[in-house]
Amino acid sequence: MIANLENNQVLDHAESLAGLISQSEPFRHYISRRQAVARSEQAQKLIQRFSNIKVKYEEVQRFGRYHPDFKKVIQETMTAKREMDLYPLIAEFKQAEKAMQDFLGAVSAELAGSVSKSIKVPNGDPFFDHGCGSGGSCKCRTH
Repeated sequence: MIANLENNQVLDHAESLAGLISQSEPFRHYISRRQAVARSEQAQKLIQRFSNIKVKYEEVQRFGRYHPDFKKVIQETMTAKREMDLYPLIAEFKQAEKAMQDFLGAVSAELAGSVSKSIKVPNGDPFFDHGCGSGGSCKCRTH
């Protein structure tokens, strides 16, 4: 019974922390940029165009360079992605998303370090930093 009470207290504190995070500047900025993208007709067209081309890209990838439209679809995909990523509202959203991810990572690292210095916390972007989760040269941190 005591363990359940302690668990409930921890969950209550986690809920309070989530409330604080949802009132933070990184979160508010992230939400405002996400809403701006959702309201922008041009941003939505660029996202939809990229999504449609991505379906073709995935089909071409199954066959690789032997697919008759390989070069054309690869080029279309890269162009659509570049146009989408460079559109100001989408670029601002991606920056806000990265800032929010960094903020949540810092909170996670602080929590882990407060619990134990031996807890391993991945640090960085999983798309660019390929870590093993065990520390060392892969940029994973041990707390």
